[in-house]
Amino acid sequence: MLSARHDFWKGFWGALPFCFVVGPYGMVFGVLAAESGLNIFTSITFSLAVIAGAAQFTALSLMHDQAPTIVVIIVGLTVNLRMALYSATLATHLGKAPFWTRALVAYSILDHSFALSDAKYQNNPEMTLSQKLAFYFGATGLVGAIWVIGTGIGAWLGARVPDWLALDFAMPIAFIALVAPALRTVPQVAAAFTAAMLALVLAPVPYGLGLIIAAIVALLLGAELERRMEAPA
Repeated sequence: MLSARHDFWKGFWGALPFCFVVGPYGMVFGVLAAESGLNIFTSITFSLAVIAGAAQFTALSLMHDQAPTIVVIIVGLTVNLRMALYSATLATHLGKAPFWTRALVAYSILDHSFALSDAKYQNNPEMTLSQKLAFYFGATGLVGAIWVIGTGIGAWLGARVPDWLALDFAMPIAFIALVAPALRTVPQVAAAFTAAMLALVLAPVPYGLGLIIAAIVALLLGAELERRMEAPA
């Protein structure tokens, strides 16, 4: 039987291509964090504590709009609700690990590490618990480190961008780049369009609450459209 070290490197090499996306993405977050007034240490700590790109960009936008802390936390958690589903799925494979190991797994879940690990476990049901853990940490450790390092580099660069070279435009561009590739069905496009239009209409609502309202309405609309399209004629 192959050792757990072999599975660690399998996960490591499988995740390596994602670094070429995550690194620049982390740098963009670092630059925007610096533009929003966060210093390098705070920006890096932010990425270490949250380690979730979409939630961090959302929280940063709300912080820039001076939304209350509770609103920032609630919206950030809402954006990352998919992680709860990831955790539930991984628990069927890694649930027998010690508590602190499971806590570390939960903390370090990334989209790519979940996808790689779940596929690996499904295709290789004979893997032992130690092999599964080794593969998972190989898949998530490098990319997580690249995200944090990218944030630090971006924050360092952002602190040196002259005032006349404003980078405020990078925030909406980053969101568009994040969301657009995921829009593949009519309900998804309808939900995205509705959210965008409502967010513009409700922009005057204080504390960024218009964003939450727009997201809830769009989610309900998308879910209803998907239900009707899947219903038998």
